[in-house]
Amino acid sequence: MSQGPLSGVRVLDLSRVLAGPWATQTLADLGAEVIKVERPGVGDDTRLWGPPFTTRTDGSRGDAAYFLCANRGKKSVELDIATPEGAEMVRRLAAHCDVLVENFKVGGLKKYRLDYDSLAAVNPRLVYCSITGFGQTGPRAAQAGYDYMIQAMGGLMSITGQPDGAPGAEPMKVGVAVADLFTGLYAANGILAALMHARATGEGQHVDIALFDVQAAMLANQASNWFVSGQAPTRMGNAHPNLAPYQPFPCTDGMVVIAVGNDGQFRQLCAALGAPGMGMDPRFATNADRIANRAALSAELSALTVGHDMAGLMSVLEAAGVPCGPVNTVDQVFAEPQALARGLQVEQTREDLSAPVRTVASPIRLSKTPVAYDRPPPALGADTQAVLGGRDG
Repeated sequence: MSQGPLSGVRVLDLSRVLAGPWATQTLADLGAEVIKVERPGVGDDTRLWGPPFTTRTDGSRGDAAYFLCANRGKKSVELDIATPEGAEMVRRLAAHCDVLVENFKVGGLKKYRLDYDSLAAVNPRLVYCSITGFGQTGPRAAQAGYDYMIQAMGGLMSITGQPDGAPGAEPMKVGVAVADLFTGLYAANGILAALMHARATGEGQHVDIALFDVQAAMLANQASNWFVSGQAPTRMGNAHPNLAPYQPFPCTDGMVVIAVGNDGQFRQLCAALGAPGMGMDPRFATNADRIANRAALSAELSALTVGHDMAGLMSVLEAAGVPCGPVNTVDQVFAEPQALARGLQVEQTREDLSAPVRTVASPIRLSKTPVAYDRPPPALGADTQAVLGGRDG
């Protein structure tokens, strides 16, 4: 086994679906031992979130692909925490863990004496992370929260999609569960900060992470735009609220995103497209001018790009130092030479499956303690005996 930067850290994972498992997979990638507690015979809900499904060596249906994306590097233990025996075993495990992650409804674990106060009494160093829709406090604390509804309530859908009056105009969710994924990343950051505190003081703490809070934080510049201007941002399609040109442009065989970040890049763009005078046009001279004349700018640039094929346009723009990139499909992402050079696919084997498991590599690159991929996403209960029978707790 590798000695990652979190080697020696033991994590008890009571979470399921995406936000919690994403956090604990990040910790596992960094070397932590992660014990995933799952319902006997059923497991994490996402094992059934298909198709597509994997295929077992006997030809039967295996886990859904969804499960594989967030559970690499973990041990799977089947335990029914609703039984006195199961709850007691979780308490025993927690007594010997550094971190516990759960995403039950607020107060849902108290009846099993698996809440923060109960477990902190037996393990004062425990970092206990609760992930919920709305947090441990506030008028909505008791309500469940799911990524889609949080994208809506948290403002993201109001700024995503075609503008009013355009074909297909309506609030639109993002194509992956970004509220869950960002929540997982914030949770991992909070856990690491609390671990540093625990190691310095011997004192654990309760980390309270809410999808709604995270989605609000994710509004970033759009929230700042509202704070400063008093005007709520609206849907702009593929346009950027603060930069222009910063959008896809048409080619003969697809679309290329051109991302101009300053006035110098804009003049380089115009010169590369054979229209240097456009770079000095008073309508477009500064970014603020380009924002004010966005429609005209888009139309004139589109007329210049539409005759190029994607490869040819990108070659010209890259030579001129203008940031650009193709609008790739998912399969094209992993065929990109850059993806191949960076090793963005991880391939692992699992004895019960007929084909290797492929997942996306961690984007964390550490020069001294690199991420290692020692365990594939586990079969349900694969480690129950080893964890529960192989040692005390």
